[in-house]
Amino acid sequence: MSREIRAEPLTAEAFAPFGDVLELRDAPDKMINAGLCGRHHDLAALDFGPEGRAGISLFDAQPRSFPYELTLLERHPEGSQAFVPLTEHPFLVIVAPDVEGKPGTPRAFLTTPHQGINFHRGTWHGVLTPLHAPGLFAVVDRIGATPNLEEIFLDPPYIVVP
Repeated sequence: MSREIRAEPLTAEAFAPFGDVLELRDAPDKMINAGLCGRHHDLAALDFGPEGRAGISLFDAQPRSFPYELTLLERHPEGSQAFVPLTEHPFLVIVAPDVEGKPGTPRAFLTTPHQGINFHRGTWHGVLTPLHAPGLFAVVDRIGATPNLEEIFLDPPYIVVP
């Protein structure tokens, strides 16, 4: 079995089993602010569980490069997690289907400028992987008292290429 994964373009259709793509639609849902602002409304299914609430954090991640060595997958069983880049730079998004409580074969996606993502609750995913500095992101995820992180280390690792 090959441990090499080729990154594919991020599209809403390809990413749908894992979450939502946050990007402008062809046309706004409505115009607001005296007609000077297009609102692209309700782009993600945010889920914080019965004992959680939404929190907004800022992440400053170190950039990575190709080939990228994928050694860790994680998931958040109690809530969704959205990443909105604060720069125009694309970033790498890695996800994997759940197979009996463990991650299956990963898939890698490369965003276009200004695309963000929202991982559905319980989705296996790689860590935040910017490809350029600064790796600044606004993150909307669950804040709560119960544990919300599971990690799996991969040995041998996968190698992600563009």
